[in-house]
Amino acid sequence: MSDIRDAIIIGSGPAGYTAAIYLARAGYQPLVIAGVLNPGGQLINTTEVENFPGFPEGVLGPDLMDRMREQAEKFGAMIEYDDVTSVDFSDTTPGAIRTVRTDGGNEYRARTVIVATGSEPRKLGVPGEQEFSGRGVSYCATCDGFFFRDKPIVVVGGGDSAMEEADFLSRFGSSVTLVHRRDEFRASRIMIERAQQNPKIEFVMNTVVDEIHGDNANGATSVTLRDVTTGETRDIDANGVFVAIGHTPQTAFLDGALELAGDGTVIVDGGSTRTSVPGVFAAGDNADSVYRQAISAAGMGCRAALDAQMYLVETE
Repeated sequence: MSDIRDAIIIGSGPAGYTAAIYLARAGYQPLVIAGVLNPGGQLINTTEVENFPGFPEGVLGPDLMDRMREQAEKFGAMIEYDDVTSVDFSDTTPGAIRTVRTDGGNEYRARTVIVATGSEPRKLGVPGEQEFSGRGVSYCATCDGFFFRDKPIVVVGGGDSAMEEADFLSRFGSSVTLVHRRDEFRASRIMIERAQQNPKIEFVMNTVVDEIHGDNANGATSVTLRDVTTGETRDIDANGVFVAIGHTPQTAFLDGALELAGDGTVIVDGGSTRTSVPGVFAAGDNADSVYRQAISAAGMGCRAALDAQMYLVETE
């Protein structure tokens, strides 16, 4: 039983590192399996973060995550840069030991597990998208809208998120062009009507973005639009390109081990972080399809750590 840990945290974004800080300060020495490609989560690919409390001058996304990691390690958290490939939560009795397996061939066992793997924004998959990511291309209006004050903005999508982002971005941009590939929106009527009543939003239907253009000095400068019915193309100015076509929760590795919602997020019990399996908790974007902000993920990581700590005390 000596190799059984008190807590394993799968994932290393704001939720994972915050959970690690709380559990480490409580003396549980959690193991954080941080991932190989993007330890630190989506903020690793973000430039300046201006809406995280405590940084009035802003902070670079990678720097913020480095500081969270250092804080977790300072209190005794252990970090492994590996990817979880499978879990064994089959014994659902309280106090049972959970097993986590990684791509590196390691097998870890723990009394509690926190799933904090986040989500991945769906990409357009067009030329220029990756090149100008963080330099004009964004997946979060709340995070980056301020940077495009008095500049032309394009929003891609047709759901509630796209409508909400277009409406929000109209406060900053000189114009907002909402591009949707179909002739009807998936968004709710109230969200569509709100966007239609906004004089700064122009709708371009039956159209897709074929390419994003720009340069090293200015970042994104324009996009090529293609009418899917006629095949005609045209370029329009765009310093900000906001992709709002949904997110994919990083929960596939669970393979049915936890109960998931229809969108792939882990189902938690009310305002807690308890999942369908006792001793397993979920926090961050993989359990949140609404807010998806660094600060809300960090708060949920705190709650997961406190839920896990309470569970450990109750099952000792």
